[in-house]
Amino acid sequence: MSSPGAGAASGAPAAGETVIVLADDLIWATRLVGQLRTLGAVPIRAGTASAFEAALAAGTATRAVVDLTARAYDGVAAIGRAAGAGLRVLGVGQHDDPAMRAAARTAGAERVLAYRALFEDGHAALAGWLGVPVPAPGSRAVPAPAGPSEEPPA
Repeated sequence: MSSPGAGAASGAPAAGETVIVLADDLIWATRLVGQLRTLGAVPIRAGTASAFEAALAAGTATRAVVDLTARAYDGVAAIGRAAGAGLRVLGVGQHDDPAMRAAARTAGAERVLAYRALFEDGHAALAGWLGVPVPAPGSRAVPAPAGPSEEPPA
């Protein structure tokens, strides 16, 4: 088991890294988990603050993607918790909320992507963040299982 952030610190490829996906919207959570799987990551879906804390406590994640539009948790605080635990963090939110995007960056997000960017070319955006090549177009249709994607027990 590697320590949080180990792949990022060593400069090693991100394939196989465990990524917590904190999103309370099932559609976006499913999309993010599927895209991360096709890029070789091992996503753990968390839809609540308690599931996110449990995933952080497990100590296997090296990265986190946090939805800033959620109502079930404080996305900026979650970014701060993940960054404080040594994870590389990507925020996702509305393009027209510059204050929230700035707060997320201040809290520790490396980048904050607009959901529109993920919708239009999520594979390339996530691949760039993970440091892995974009998969061939045919491989996008069916994500390969790469590990757990459900919320950890609270």
